[in-house]
Formats: sequence, structure tokens, C-alpha cells
Amino acid sequence: MESIQATRLRKGTLIKLNDELYRVMDVTHLTPGKGKAFVQSRMRNVKSGSLLDHKFRSVDVVERAVLDDREMQFTYRDGDTFNFMDLETFEQVEITAETLGESVHYLLPEATIRVSLYENEAIGLNLPLTVDLKVAETAPAIKGATASAQLKPATLETGLVIQVPPFISNDDTVRVNTETGEYQSRA
Repeated sequence: MESIQATRLRKGTLIKLNDELYRVMDVTHLTPGKGKAFVQSRMRNVKSGSLLDHKFRSVDVVERAVLDDREMQFTYRDGDTFNFMDLETFEQVEITAETLGESVHYLLPEATIRVSLYENEAIGLNLPLTVDLKVAETAPAIKGATASAQLKPATLETGLVIQVPPFISNDDTVRVNTETGEYQSRA
């Protein structure tokens, strides 16, 4: 743990507050005309996923959480539990679907992913910016439609449903942005 001033909080920073781990989602530095400056923050509890709006005085010091990122291979899914294997120690780690959130839609068996650990407990994944997924089901191509005219829904091999151009068909592989969940290109 290292301590940082509240004025140095940035979006994405992990902090420990009241023995809970929070990721800063948004931070605003405010200096009212009267009174002292403060930092208004919106944070998400890493374990429960709940949001917290918290006001720090500009002189407050917070504990910054340091994560250990390890290369792991996604081995298999068992219901709502996802199993990963540490590529160095071959140790197995289980992460629940609730902890992973939207990341579950971008996991393919045997994919190598960076898993974030805090005090030896897995708290999330560092996904690549894009992943290539196969289209499991989509409507047939529309004759005479241009690429920019309209989009159609496509269900991918992981169950994720995205909007794709009309020329995409079943069994095509598409590149998907993991931050926005949007179609990028044909892979």
C-alpha cells in the first residue's frame, strides 16, 4: 500500500477505503468561492459492484491499492464460475461471473489473459483492446444493402449480441472492441 493525496486521484485508480477496495470511475476537483477545495469522486466497489459517491477534502490522504497482474490461461467455465491457470505456477484460480462482469463475453477457452490479483484474490481481467469472435447466428445478407445503410444483430460464439453490417454472415469472424462491445471489422 502506498498513500497518495486525494488531489492526485485519477480515473481508474484503485484505492482502499473503509477496508473495501474501490476503483475510481470519475473524479472532479472543485474549488468553491467560499470554503476549502475538495475532490468529488464516484467509485465502484470492486467486490460488490456498488457505486459510491465520496467527497474528499483536498488535504485527505488515501491508500492506493497495488495489484499483482499475472498471465493466466482461461481453461474452462463451470456454470457461473470461470477457471484460470497461472502460466508460471500452474495454480488454478476461480473467478465468478459476477466479479468478471461484461468480460465474460470476450473469453474463449485457452485464451491467455492478464488477471489482476489483490492480496492473492482475483478481482478482474485486463482484456486486450479487441478480440476476434466467430458469428454463431445472424440474419442472411440483405440484397442491395450498402455497408453504411443499416446494421443487423449477430450472436457471437460467447453469447454476446452485437450490431454488424449486413454483409456479415454465419461463421464469419469479427473483431470486437472490448471496451465498447462494438463491431470493428471483419477479422
